[in-house]
Amino acid sequence: MFSFKEIISVTLILFSVIDIIGSLPIIIDLRRKFGAIESEKATFVSGALMVSFLFVGEKILKLFGVDVSSFAVAGALIIFLLGLEMILGRTIFKSEVEADGAAHIVPIAFPLIAGAGTMTTLISLRTEYQTANIIVGIVINLVLVYIVLKSSEWLENRLGPGGLAVLRKVFGIILLAIAIKLFKTNLLPQF
Repeated sequence: MFSFKEIISVTLILFSVIDIIGSLPIIIDLRRKFGAIESEKATFVSGALMVSFLFVGEKILKLFGVDVSSFAVAGALIIFLLGLEMILGRTIFKSEVEADGAAHIVPIAFPLIAGAGTMTTLISLRTEYQTANIIVGIVINLVLVYIVLKSSEWLENRLGPGGLAVLRKVFGIILLAIAIKLFKTNLLPQF
């Protein structure tokens, strides 16, 4: 049932898509504006969103008459564009960073952590990996998210702007490779 290889793959894929390290500039800016970030609340809400979508996301798709393979291909497009955004340093997706009283939930839990890319990836992962392994990957990522949120000030001082830029590029390349794999798996067998 549990596969170490699948857990590592899911964890790395979700880590790349969530891109909590790449979101550090936004997190740091929010921390400066509001004084502190409630890491526990943000982590819990994003985890609840991800696990909920993992189980009911497919049912929601069926409600709209969309099959998982089509959604996976759409997700691959989003992941591909996110990867390009990270590598090229251009903004393709407009971020709606609004914080009126819920600075810890919006925009950190949603859409930064459990945003459209993460939700799309979760549905795509269900086509290739066991649900139990995906849940373990989600939990591992939530622990990493919590650690990053708690230590954002320390990370900012240690990595510096150059270190953050390098990390974004590396995870961008990983996302491009994941997108190509999803295309091959879900689109090519249909032709």
